[in-house]
Amino acid sequence: MLDNLQIRLPAIAISTHDIDRLRHLAEAAMEKHPTTAEFLAREIDRAEIIPADRSVIDDISGLRRKVNLVTMQSEVTFVDDISGEKRKVVLVYPEDADVDAGKISILTPVGAALIGLSTGQSIEFQTPSGGWRSLTVIAVWSHWPMADRK
Repeated sequence: MLDNLQIRLPAIAISTHDIDRLRHLAEAAMEKHPTTAEFLAREIDRAEIIPADRSVIDDISGLRRKVNLVTMQSEVTFVDDISGEKRKVVLVYPEDADVDAGKISILTPVGAALIGLSTGQSIEFQTPSGGWRSLTVIAVWSHWPMADRK
């Protein structure tokens, strides 16, 4: 099954609220976690940067609409497309990570893969050990600072 994986990168978006800190974090982690930091940096580079309220312009109507997007502090339910395992996690900065409490760091391969995805999207990626993973987001509950809510 792993041999049949083909890299397909879905369109992703990162909010202005998260982008600067994520860029800095990826750069700062290059020495200690080069593979994951490079993966995160590539995801940041290819992401559409959207307003902090997570709104985008609808291609059809031309109107602004909100998207249910994996951001920092989001609670995400995803399925591993290879193993079938379903997990619910909160995506956090490294200092808040606690695997036992379901809080995964953005500086893990899974964390870097999830950032910017929305419900229903899948991503395939190579792990630092050379294996392949494929994840599909089932649900997202985003939390953002009160000042950003509109």
